[in-house]
Amino acid sequence: MIKRIVLFLSVVVLGAALFANGAVAQDSGLESLRETGKAFRSVAKQVSPAVVYIHVEKEIKQQSGMDNPFSGHPFGDEFFKRFFGQPPQQGQQGNQNKTPKRRESGQGSGFVISEDGYIMTNNHVVGDADKVTVQLLDGREYEAEIVGTDPPTDVALIKIDADEKMPFLPLGNSNQLEVGDWVLAFGNPFGLSHTLTAGIVSAKGRSGIGLTDYENFIQTDAAINPGNSGGPLVNLDGEVVGMNTAIFSRSGGYMGIGFAIPINMAKNIHQQLVQHGGVTRGRLGVLIQDLTKDLAESFGIDQREGILIAQVMEDSPAEKAGFEQGDVILKLNGEKVDKVAKFRNQIAMTRPGTKVEFLVLRDNKKKKIKASIGTMETDDDGRPVKTDKLPELGMRLQKLTDDLADQFGYKEAQGVLVVEVEVGSIAARAGIKRGSLIEEVNRKEVTTPAEVKTLIKESQKKTVLLLVRQGDASRYLALKIDN
Repeated sequence: MIKRIVLFLSVVVLGAALFANGAVAQDSGLESLRETGKAFRSVAKQVSPAVVYIHVEKEIKQQSGMDNPFSGHPFGDEFFKRFFGQPPQQGQQGNQNKTPKRRESGQGSGFVISEDGYIMTNNHVVGDADKVTVQLLDGREYEAEIVGTDPPTDVALIKIDADEKMPFLPLGNSNQLEVGDWVLAFGNPFGLSHTLTAGIVSAKGRSGIGLTDYENFIQTDAAINPGNSGGPLVNLDGEVVGMNTAIFSRSGGYMGIGFAIPINMAKNIHQQLVQHGGVTRGRLGVLIQDLTKDLAESFGIDQREGILIAQVMEDSPAEKAGFEQGDVILKLNGEKVDKVAKFRNQIAMTRPGTKVEFLVLRDNKKKKIKASIGTMETDDDGRPVKTDKLPELGMRLQKLTDDLADQFGYKEAQGVLVVEVEVGSIAARAGIKRGSLIEEVNRKEVTTPAEVKTLIKESQKKTVLLLVRQGDASRYLALKIDN
């Protein structure tokens, strides 16, 4: 009887202990969640005053009789839904004898980065807007000036003139981010001002998305929706580590995958926009490709690290430094090179004139090469201008390789291949087509795009004489260059 009583008391005590431990564990879990909530709350109070709601307007002229000037546009209304969360607005037709006008309006986000009113946002938010208005958390509104934009990275800088110092956000170091870190996204999704969402860093270094020319996105599962574009992605210290830019979606809304521009990339662009109003990029002068397993085997390379040089441009910094076709770049300034997109970004962000050191693999032997980074030629939007393009004639050229000669039937010929002709251009009107071969310029034989460009540039006449071969027949064409 006594043994049964002791056993019963033991079970009761054990049960009480388990219950107590469970209660303690539950309290501990709840307390941990409460602390996380407090952290989010603290960041929200710190960040929200420096986040702005951006409203943009632009007046568009359209041809009379068109119901929607974006009918047939490759993006259509979805373009505006992605960027602004709403389709373009239609304006009044007015007098039918006058050119109809339509006011396009949209919305986005931004964040103040200095007490004197500089605001960072996306290029696709402000773009070529005629009027940009920003609103702060406390309701104050200001008309903003576009300081500069950089379409290749989708970064833009605007500024407001306020009578007092503005609340601003500290810029962190996106290189220190790790997959799994907590991040918070701020913005104005669907016009819902100053919204906060939380998530983690899902991945880093995302490229090949097709959104910008230079991609190195932070991927996050923090909810981002149309209208969030240009808003800050911050860490738990309230430091900006990225700028929310785009989402992957089949529905037009959040599906768990958002992309943000690393703040380190945006900081580089910001500094140049403030100082020069534009961006200057570095150039090495090589065409590069990822080194796949098959390519590595073909080149007799045991490893898959590095990137392959497919072509070295004439008279480029790479050619002057001694790079050769078939070289494999292993390191840049001591840092391993493994992705084309990352390497391209690093070169572009390097100040022209900077001396850099490369470790390359050539014929299974490692070799160090030092090069001075050149300046990339860009168009008005800051995008690279191809060195083989002839804008004055409207065509693009390429050196005639053995493979191209076989493809187009020019085995016994020499010259420069036309690979692209713009519709309505001087070249197109003269009958030059893709696949034509330019054999002479002003009675001088040519074998490279650079020679063609040089001879046209040096010509004192407004008319350029070309010997062009198409198929088996060659003929002279006199092309008058417009002033």
